[in-house]
Amino acid sequence: MDHSNHGFSRRRLLQGAVATMLLSISPFGLASSSSIVAIRIWPASSYTRVTLESNIALKCRQFALSGPDRIVVDLENMQLNSVLQGISQQISSRDPYLKLVRVGQFDQKTVRLVFEVKTHVDPQMFTIAPVAGFKHRLVVDFYPASGVYTDDDPLLALLEDYNKGKLDNTLPVKAKKPAGKAGRDRPIIIMIDPGHGGEDPGAIGKYKTREKDIVLQIARRLKILINREPKMKVYMTRNEDVFIPLKVRVAKARKMQADLFVSIHADAFTNRKARGSSVFALSTKGATSNTARYLAQTQNEADLIGGVSKSGDKYLDHTMFDLVQTATINDSLKFGTEVLKRMGNVNKLHKNIVDQAGFAVLKAPDIPSILVETAFISNIEEERKLKTAKFQQQMAESIFRGIKTYFDNGGKLALR
Repeated sequence: MDHSNHGFSRRRLLQGAVATMLLSISPFGLASSSSIVAIRIWPASSYTRVTLESNIALKCRQFALSGPDRIVVDLENMQLNSVLQGISQQISSRDPYLKLVRVGQFDQKTVRLVFEVKTHVDPQMFTIAPVAGFKHRLVVDFYPASGVYTDDDPLLALLEDYNKGKLDNTLPVKAKKPAGKAGRDRPIIIMIDPGHGGEDPGAIGKYKTREKDIVLQIARRLKILINREPKMKVYMTRNEDVFIPLKVRVAKARKMQADLFVSIHADAFTNRKARGSSVFALSTKGATSNTARYLAQTQNEADLIGGVSKSGDKYLDHTMFDLVQTATINDSLKFGTEVLKRMGNVNKLHKNIVDQAGFAVLKAPDIPSILVETAFISNIEEERKLKTAKFQQQMAESIFRGIKTYFDNGGKLALR
């Protein structure tokens, strides 16, 4: 490592090493003027995220030390407080990347965080302006420095492309779909997308039920049902409590050559009386209802809430893909209609037809995609139902039957 790039003298590094050792013994400079109000750590197989929330914008610097491998984050103009002191208690022994963290007052104006890591990592650090109830946030994502990217799990590679601004969902995917007709000569490939995750909880019910938890349970139940079918194969955009950017979810579906994409949600509305199940497809010409417009707006804010380090990846070019996208949307409407019919046997429908709006997560130009609102988590009665295993299973079965019927009735992709 070229220490000159960071302006560190040998004396400064020695001072830092001594301070690091002191951190685990006794912190100093405890003037309680620190503005850190919360710390959250989200360990996952793909990456671990550390979020520091403050009531003022955070200034920081980051560097690495070896022997053992450590990532050091210095918070400038900061004083140690009880929130910062409690960070070590949030490290899980199951965290694949973080081993431990020490914190202390490095000098009068600097709090130092030292993350000892279990493996070589490529940390990505960025700040997020206040949004949706969150104050200023500093995010440090610990990615593996060199991962083995396989066709069965392309998520790490896609996240790497995304963070480098290289993800482009307008390009044809490189992987070739197996020859033959889906459901006859090869499995029908389904991508299940549990909404939200990690730093983004999604909607929260009156009794603190989190959308991200409920939809993951429904998605796992749906995965079990699909896995029982010999003519189907299933993948998930996430199978743990991790934040995945919307465009990475779309990119993963395209990379895995999915025949269908199902995004599962349990959203909220401004009026707690709103209730019922819904299905949505993409619209490139504006929303077909006020509810659809509102829900699309809240869902599309997921990246702002969850926090992304880059926004340079390219949006879909609807001029290039107009004909392909139009056909795909028509198939999405047919697919969504089959799912909606079956959901109506389980729960009251909010609307009897598939609604449309500009949902970012439905923008794969070549995959019929729907967003399922299982129920309104903001409705007290439906929040209670969403928490039950019975309702979760019924929702999973409704979606599954809709998938089967779509293909049994000659869904476009089944006829290839």
